[in-house]
Amino acid sequence: MSHITTDPASLRLAAMLIVLTFIPAIASAETLKSPDGQLTFQIELRPAGSKSQLVYQVTTPKDTIVTDSTISFVRKDGVVIGDHLEMVSVEPASSHDSTWNPVYGERSSIRDHYTTQTFRYRDTKANCLFVLEVRCYDTGIAFRTTLGDANGATISLAREQTEFRFPTDYPAWRTTSAQGTYDKVPLSQLGKNVERPLTIEAGKKVVAIGEAQLVDYAVMRLQTVTDGGPGVVSQLQSEIVSPTPLTTPWRFVMVADTPGELLEGNDLLLNLNEPCAIADTSWIQPGKVIREISLTTDGAKACIDFAVKNNFRYVEFDAGWYGHEYDDTSDATTVTVDAKRSPGPLDLPGVIEYARQRDIGILVYVNRRALEKQLDEILPLYKKWGIAGVKYGFVQTGSQKWTAWLHEAVRKAADHQLMVDVHDEYRPTGYSRTYPNLMTQEGVRGDEATPSANLAITTIFTRNLAGAADHTICYYDPRVRANWSHAHQLAKAVCTYSPWQFMYWYDTPLSPLQDGKTTRNRIIDSPELKFFAEVPTVWDDTRVLNGVIGESVVTARRSGERWFIGAMNGNQPRTLTVPLDFLDRDTKYEATIYRDDPSLDGPTKVRIDQQIVDSNTVLETELRSNGGEAISLFPAK
Repeated sequence: MSHITTDPASLRLAAMLIVLTFIPAIASAETLKSPDGQLTFQIELRPAGSKSQLVYQVTTPKDTIVTDSTISFVRKDGVVIGDHLEMVSVEPASSHDSTWNPVYGERSSIRDHYTTQTFRYRDTKANCLFVLEVRCYDTGIAFRTTLGDANGATISLAREQTEFRFPTDYPAWRTTSAQGTYDKVPLSQLGKNVERPLTIEAGKKVVAIGEAQLVDYAVMRLQTVTDGGPGVVSQLQSEIVSPTPLTTPWRFVMVADTPGELLEGNDLLLNLNEPCAIADTSWIQPGKVIREISLTTDGAKACIDFAVKNNFRYVEFDAGWYGHEYDDTSDATTVTVDAKRSPGPLDLPGVIEYARQRDIGILVYVNRRALEKQLDEILPLYKKWGIAGVKYGFVQTGSQKWTAWLHEAVRKAADHQLMVDVHDEYRPTGYSRTYPNLMTQEGVRGDEATPSANLAITTIFTRNLAGAADHTICYYDPRVRANWSHAHQLAKAVCTYSPWQFMYWYDTPLSPLQDGKTTRNRIIDSPELKFFAEVPTVWDDTRVLNGVIGESVVTARRSGERWFIGAMNGNQPRTLTVPLDFLDRDTKYEATIYRDDPSLDGPTKVRIDQQIVDSNTVLETELRSNGGEAISLFPAK
């Protein structure tokens, strides 16, 4: 099941392993520096009693980021791989520098620049090869381990014991579920089952620990090291069974001066994944999505008309269109509206044709119960129907079995030119580079769970480091007025990245006369909705202008010549200065500013101001408690 069997570079490595002559080399400390020389990865074999273990460090010229940490694995039979290592060989260090263009992303051009080195060892007691491949980027270091000879024999791992130890008991932002809340806890008190990425305030640096290119291995969570020191060790969500050679996902340590720089460097995860495997990607289209909540033909057509008018790309039918999502007898090959959710009627074929004529795509939700038993049947069927994409609901995650199943389900969807949104507990590790039909995923405490403003901002510098997150933005729902503000929600469309950005999660464009219900949130024609209509979902450039975890964030993103800025604030009023020095120096821009103003009449209380600005302008942004501000900047006519 190891993904090394389909990775050409790993196949070459496997071939080299076959012909190795195992003559122990003299062990000594080896160092690998990042291209800019500011990060150093040091590795050595160190005797410890009867053991000989691999020990690594990550340092900067002034600080030790990760101190003496070991890497080992425990087989199912109890034998440890990594406790009795001898060096076999060390490849000379080399460098790589290329630029690639993603199908979509937070920036349109990504530089992949690193130094790399491979270290080969053999565990003499476990009789097992142990090969460590290291990459050193300016933004962090990454390594992965290959175990076993190239003979295809099965290896069973009970545990992976990859340590990340720190010199001081730094505070870290902890959550123990993919949709959980965060608290700030010293490393020594993190406990078990901590989600990744784990963001750590490491003195003058900000550090994040996580994994990339998780395809058919168990999910790595983190737990406090066994001796209770300031550090964490990997905690796999299941045992691993694989033919050898087995290659782990990448383990990474991102390092930055500020939380904003950490987020700007999150291309590291994409660079650690394989290039796009889809030859023709023309059918993969980002865009804004409105969820159709009435499950009726009238509601669907109203949403399609709204999408056309407001520059949305998709309408999504959520749970209930094919029956009760939790009923194992519900058939996702039929249109059978769940009577508990809607009286119907829903003419889905007619709706799909109505949408096609207006260049709007239709997305459908399918719960894992139907996915697991009907996947190979529904994917070609949905393609035939004219469906654009599928939202995989409540998928099972964590174990090697379900990790492999899910990524295979993404690949199968690509075979039928269907895009995918994975919901609930799944967190990304960069696989959307290889299969960009994986548009977005949840794995975040989005607005349907009513996170506090502070939590939403914390999420940006933790969960969002891993990639796109479906935050299910609300607008007219009462929770907006109770917990945030409407300008805060406008800003979230910029600050949170998702190629499929769901907006108006609980809202409907149906009139009361059409709908017959008074409990739904109506989308009314409010002037500030122009921002939602104009804002893109994918970008050519991204800058984090201000960021304090749990307190505030200001993000600027560019699409073509247009810039959009979002400012989200926590529970304390504050004034922020926003220099516009990232703008083109030879261009003046018309800035449209959407800000909270409680003195206004109407339900949303968003004031709209306009002014001409340029790269010398410094805006002063006064943010109310739990409020926000959104700005669009277009070249002035």
